[in-house]
Amino acid sequence: MMKRNVTLTIMTILLIGLASCGDARKKQNNEISTPEEIETKKADTPEIVDASFSDEMTGKVFNAYQQIRIALVNSDNEEVNLAAGNLYKSLTGEGDAMNSMVMAMAETNDIEKQRELFSQMTAEVETLFKESISEGAIYKQFCPMAFEGKGGYWISDVEEIRNPYYGDKMLKCGKVTEIIN
Repeated sequence: MMKRNVTLTIMTILLIGLASCGDARKKQNNEISTPEEIETKKADTPEIVDASFSDEMTGKVFNAYQQIRIALVNSDNEEVNLAAGNLYKSLTGEGDAMNSMVMAMAETNDIEKQRELFSQMTAEVETLFKESISEGAIYKQFCPMAFEGKGGYWISDVEEIRNPYYGDKMLKCGKVTEIIN
């Protein structure tokens, strides 16, 4: 009887968690774009934030980070490989930890490992983005269910939640915790 009650409790918690995060099936556009194409898309799409950074390198890192985020939202490990490889080529002086994370993300085909590395990368780049943003706003977002309930943060160029840690399984699970401008 006790075992049955524990099982029912666990199932109830899981169902509540899944219901609270939704189960939408929409995907973000996962095309890798040049900076010029990104600017054109931002001009054509009002929901995308037009953020500028005080130095060109941070802008490149932010754009590549967004490409990786979108590829993870779409659960496309090959696109993550490509975007991480492009980011690795453009990194200069960002530190060994960042370089090794990005290289590992480019080399693995395991989407869960890529998501874990993305979470670690987020912790590395957050301060860089905060210190370098000169115009516009970006969004720090959080999913409480990521990584077995430990939670995970990411930085987005749009306010709308598109969860990179679960993709279309729980696309809208998360919330904006900070607007960075």
